[in-house]
Amino acid sequence: MKEYLTLRLPAELARALTRWASTRHLPKSAVVREAVERYLAPTAVEGPARRVTARELAARWAALPRLTPREARDLATDIAAARETLPPLRAAWE
Repeated sequence: MKEYLTLRLPAELARALTRWASTRHLPKSAVVREAVERYLAPTAVEGPARRVTARELAARWAALPRLTPREARDLATDIAAARETLPPLRAAWE
């Protein structure tokens, strides 16, 4: 038997959900259902990890978010700025 759940999301999160679902041609309910399943899935501490098949891995890869050109530039800028603020790493044998 299915149970129904109504939830309220902040506008920004709702827009992100809509964008995510529409780019993958999935209903928003399917995206939320998978997110809840993953959130509630047992961690490695709770039990052994299940092996992932190549088909599942390919499906996960296809579902990864794609950045817009602007998002990619912003990310590159943020990474470059973060690198400048970090102290240089020393080799472990130094």
